[in-house]
Parts: sequence; structure tokens; C-alpha cells
Amino acid sequence: MPNAAVPNAVPPVTVIVVSARLGWAVPLAELSVLRAASVVCAGAGVPLQEGVRPAPGSAADLDAGSVLLTADPAEPLAAELVARGARLVRAPEPPIVEAVAVMDRLRSPGGCPWDAEQDHDSLRKYLVEETYELLEAIEDGDRDAMREELGDVLLQVLFHARVAAEHPERPFGVDEVAADLVAKLVGRHPHVFAGGDPAVRDASTQEHRWEELKQQEKKRGSSVDGVALGQPAAALAAKLVQRAARAGWPADLVPDGDDTGTTLFGVAALARLAGEDPEAELRAVARAFERSVRQTELAARAAGRTTLTAEDWREFWKAEAAGFRTAP
Repeated sequence: MPNAAVPNAVPPVTVIVVSARLGWAVPLAELSVLRAASVVCAGAGVPLQEGVRPAPGSAADLDAGSVLLTADPAEPLAAELVARGARLVRAPEPPIVEAVAVMDRLRSPGGCPWDAEQDHDSLRKYLVEETYELLEAIEDGDRDAMREELGDVLLQVLFHARVAAEHPERPFGVDEVAADLVAKLVGRHPHVFAGGDPAVRDASTQEHRWEELKQQEKKRGSSVDGVALGQPAAALAAKLVQRAARAGWPADLVPDGDDTGTTLFGVAALARLAGEDPEAELRAVARAFERSVRQTELAARAAGRTTLTAEDWREFWKAEAAGFRTAP
């Protein structure tokens, strides 16, 4: 509706909502409006700079063609201007920026009490749970679930970064996390960002080069430095053997013994040296077993069996259909 049709309307004014996270960037389409503005004012949360004046106390103090830059569209002056017919423009924020802002609000005073009470330690279990739920979605090929679970894993990153920003001595936030990641990716891909790397010829040589650059970067004294010891045992055994093998460790030194732990380690080690992923292989068999159990229970219930004996299990076992082999 034109300003003239609004009672007590001020001459045309533009209110542009900007964000500190985007460097106070103004939409490209509004540059001509800024250049032609009679006055550009800094509202709530916007720092003063050359060519920008402090905002007046009243909407009536702004002339035609004025522009108000604000980080808060709910501030009284911006709200008054919009109510009286001013044009409201929002600098578009990528969803990732909005996600960071939502996390900040949840963690800040007046936000969510549960979110405010969490710390790195209390959040550990959720990081593990969400990672495994994402892994399950990938294994199932469920695109909708994968999209959702990737968001849940991203939430854990944003949550930990927000908690880290509150540390009294060594704070860092999501921007520092992202900056470190960019530096790492660029530094470990000289064949892409530094005009080439003769050591990289294909995916296999790139993997070796990545480990070399990582070891140089982190000044590691052992080939197994940096291996996450908290990961599942089969994955841990495979990773340790993979790292040691890259340092020249021979396969004939794989631990040998009759106890369960040594036997499992040996199987995982030899599988990894053969180019297989023992963790993924074991998970596939475990999930096939889980499906077989469910199928057997369903078949037994359909036949009127509620409490299964060993013979019932053998009768209804659907292992072959699920791709799971039982011992002879």
C-alpha cells in the first residue's frame, strides 16, 4: 500500500535487516537504494562507520529516501517505520547461518533451560547416538532419513561449538572451527590448491599423501599417534594395523593366539590388510542376524507360537533368506 494511504505515514523509507555473521552485507538489489539514500542510519546492533549516522529517536525524524540498517527488525524505530509504511528488506541468510543463530538463542539467557545446562561431557552420548543413526540411514539407503540424521549430526557440531565459545580461558566458536577446517582441507590437498603435487597420482596415493601431511603437520612421533582409541574394537584394530602397515610393519607380525581377543584382533587385522573393512563387514552380518531374528519371531507368532523353544527357533529360522549363514 503506498505511504500516502497510511495515516501519519512518513515519506518513503527503507528498513534493511542485516546480520553480523554476514559482515553486515546488504542485498545486491538494494545497492542502488543505498547509493541514492538521503541518509543511512545505523539501528540496533549495527556499528557506526563512514557515511552511516546514528539512528534518530523517532520515525518522524527520517526524511524521504532514508535507509535504516538494523540487526533487529523488532527494535522500536524499525517497527514504527514499518507500521507507518516503510519498505522492509531482509538480507538473506543461508540456512546454516540461521541454524547457528537458533543454537545461540537456545543456549542464551531466556532460551531453553535444558540446552543451557549441557556441557561437552553431557553431550558425548548424543554425538555417538546421532552418528550411529546416520550410519544406519546410509546402510539402509534411506535418503530421507540420511538428510534428517545429517542435520542431527550438524546440531551436535553447532552445540559443541556454542558451548566452547563460553570457555573462560580458551573460547572458540563455529567460525573458528570452520576456519580450521578450511585451512586443513586446503593444506592437505596441494595437488588441488597449490598448483600440483607429484606425489599424488590417484586416490590411493592421495590417501598416503594425506597421512604424510598430517604427520608432518601434527609432528607425530609414531605411526599410530592420533588414532581414536574410543572407537569400536573391530574398527580400532583395523585402523591401528592400517597405520602400522603404512610405516612398513609386516603382516607376519599379526598377533597370534587362542584367546578370543587375539583371535578377533587377528581376523580384523588380516581383513584390513586385504583391503576390507572389518567393522562394516561385521555390522552387515549383525544386521542380517537382527533381520533373521525378527523374521523368525514374526513367523512363529503367525503360527501361534508365543514362547519359542530351541526347536521352534530352528524350525522358523529365516537365516538363508536374510543372507545370514548359521554354523553347520
